[in-house]
Amino acid sequence: MTKRNAVIMAAGTSSRFVPLCLERPKGLLEVKGEVLIERQIRQLHEAGITDITIVVGYKAGMFQYLQGKYGVDLVMNEDYDKYNNTSSVIRVLDRLADTYLCSSDNYFPRNVFLDEPGESCYSALYAEGPTGEYCMTADEEGTISSVTVGGHDSWYMVGHVYFNNLFSKRFAEILKKEYENPETRQGYWEDVYIRHIPELPMKINRYADGDILEFDTLDELRLFDGSYQSDTRSAILKTLCSERGWKEEDLHGFRKIKFDENSFQFSFLAGSDRYLFDSQSGLKLMKQ
Repeated sequence: MTKRNAVIMAAGTSSRFVPLCLERPKGLLEVKGEVLIERQIRQLHEAGITDITIVVGYKAGMFQYLQGKYGVDLVMNEDYDKYNNTSSVIRVLDRLADTYLCSSDNYFPRNVFLDEPGESCYSALYAEGPTGEYCMTADEEGTISSVTVGGHDSWYMVGHVYFNNLFSKRFAEILKKEYENPETRQGYWEDVYIRHIPELPMKINRYADGDILEFDTLDELRLFDGSYQSDTRSAILKTLCSERGWKEEDLHGFRKIKFDENSFQFSFLAGSDRYLFDSQSGLKLMKQ
């Protein structure tokens, strides 16, 4: 059996997940009684994968407890707020071998790591109708032949990826060279892969609807975990509700307006009225 390891990327701000992302990284949110990243670590352990690296950046200190609890390694990405996920992958090139590359905010209802893939593969779900996701085309043997941003009735990239050792070595060589280009740093590692598909053979790994879950907003999470309707776990929203006499379940339609670690703005609906919350000036009613 191949000895596998895993890298979980958890450096980003997930700024669309306002206001919860303002208080903790998305991977540390509790979903149905489990912390997202802890559930993923436990699933990896169940599959015999204990060599786990977590790339952190935003609110990195909040992940430190995982070292003692699960024996994971933490790697700091100081550029998380300047560049995209290439800045996380570049920091773990020496750890890529027979490796699962994961996102800290994915939720897997069943353990997807129990099946050992022999070849490099990218997980995929099927989108009926138009989608803005990274859509894949594969040949008869399931090898990815092209990827486009956006498509129609397509299999799209989502969730975990598996690199075998040969893929890892070649990809590391390519990324080291490409990372010298500032445009590469602003993009995804998948963009590098797409430019070099002929040199980096990878299969498509098709999953059934519901096998891989992502929650991009608090409203989406509420559809899966109903406990967030009346308890958003947000100190910001609890304070607003206390001041205004609202109930948390009456607040919805959250949208990021501005986000950085020093100041932020987001809007939301309370009933039919939309409000803007500014960390500097407070709450105000928006014009319809």
